[in-house]
Amino acid sequence: MSIKVHQVTKQYATQKAVDDISFEVLPGQIVGFLGPNGAGKSTTMKMITGFIQPDKGKIEVCGIEVKGEAISTKKKIGYLPEHNPLYLEMYVREYLQMVASFHGISSADKKVNEVIKRTGLSQEAHKEINQLSKGYRQRVGLAAAIIHDPAVLILDEPTTGLDPNQIIEIRSLIKELGKDKTILFSSHILQEVEAVCDHVIIIHKGVIVANRSIQSLKSSQDAGVIRVRFSGDVLENELLSVPGIQEVEAGSDGEWVIKTLNSSVLSKELMSFALQHNLNIVSLQSQTRQLEEVFRQLTGK
Repeated sequence: MSIKVHQVTKQYATQKAVDDISFEVLPGQIVGFLGPNGAGKSTTMKMITGFIQPDKGKIEVCGIEVKGEAISTKKKIGYLPEHNPLYLEMYVREYLQMVASFHGISSADKKVNEVIKRTGLSQEAHKEINQLSKGYRQRVGLAAAIIHDPAVLILDEPTTGLDPNQIIEIRSLIKELGKDKTILFSSHILQEVEAVCDHVIIIHKGVIVANRSIQSLKSSQDAGVIRVRFSGDVLENELLSVPGIQEVEAGSDGEWVIKTLNSSVLSKELMSFALQHNLNIVSLQSQTRQLEEVFRQLTGK
């Protein structure tokens, strides 16, 4: 496993920021790490990178335990934190050369030129970092994170401050990097996560509430919408009495849009409902929710 988090807990005073969480990220995976503000995402990422220590549990990166081998594991990790720390008075190329020297990279100039090109900084490399827009500062942070060719990338809100064109470019870069690296990718922009990741971990109040592929999460039993049309009139309160229905909304041409926690069971309940009311089901269609809806459901919003 490239990242293995096992029964990890982190507490600040009386608040448990992370509460006995476990998950694994496999080599070559790009995994979205989601959660509301204060859910424990950044704390977890800082523990994986060795910046803070868990109170309980064990974290391994590329088979090495972080607690006992912090330096060894940091060599295998590229980290872009949410608040990207940079030396603003330095020039872009100068800064990246300094980072390369920290990692002891041979042929540092060649490597710096490579990451400048990959992150779209060619036109900005001669500037001081304080002259750059927030989006370009993010690119500098990403360039610094990948300059030593790490096996694992931890990216905390990497597209913050980027315009739509820059987001597309960074998205393409992350997907390209994911071909031979393990990437844990945090973002509040769920459309961005869907575009980049095929698997998500959702944390809420310090607890993992979902850990599965995006497709299975969206089409799972606990996230369904059914559109149904009966052969006769049906009242809203009659439908709300059917077990398993959360919400109903009247659509066009007599169609009802129903939200449910279990779409497969509800289909059977609707058939029973139709028989009891001497009705036929003219049409019945199950559809998956968007990731945003699933996220809101799992985090209680």
